[in-house]
Amino acid sequence: MNVRQVSMAVAAAAGLLVLPMDATAGAREAPASPGRTPSDGQAVVEALYQAIAAGDGAVISGLLSPSLVWIEAEGGPYADRNPYNGPGAVFEGVFGRIGAEFRGFAATPVSLHASGDKVFAQGRYTGTNIATGEALDAQFVHVFTVSNGQITGFQQYTDTAQWVDVATPD
Repeated sequence: MNVRQVSMAVAAAAGLLVLPMDATAGAREAPASPGRTPSDGQAVVEALYQAIAAGDGAVISGLLSPSLVWIEAEGGPYADRNPYNGPGAVFEGVFGRIGAEFRGFAATPVSLHASGDKVFAQGRYTGTNIATGEALDAQFVHVFTVSNGQITGFQQYTDTAQWVDVATPD
């Protein structure tokens, strides 16, 4: 993966997600390792986005490893509990809080890029903060680590200043 691709993959966050029509546009496959196809990790991440968009908690839980380490972007509103260890912590501390604080929230990936056990998702967060009525429209990059068909790591990059501004009453 070159610097341009990594840079494109660095802008980020987490939450209740919506899968676009073509999440793989511009994606590049990682070299295959023995016993795995190049898109295994990418397929897992795509399945996660689809399950979150559908609100399918059982599928989401099955895709997140019990040993998951989830890290929200430094300076963001949900980084206060970093790292989130395990799916339960993510459901409560990230998904639950976003669901309570935003109306119409979506994290829409535009492209996915796989490299080894890493999958980079580039996209945008949108939604309206319930308390302030202000709209969020922030870039993101999600960096997933996938092992044995489950997500074991997550790192978010996003415009944290915009998140804080949208959530803070004027």
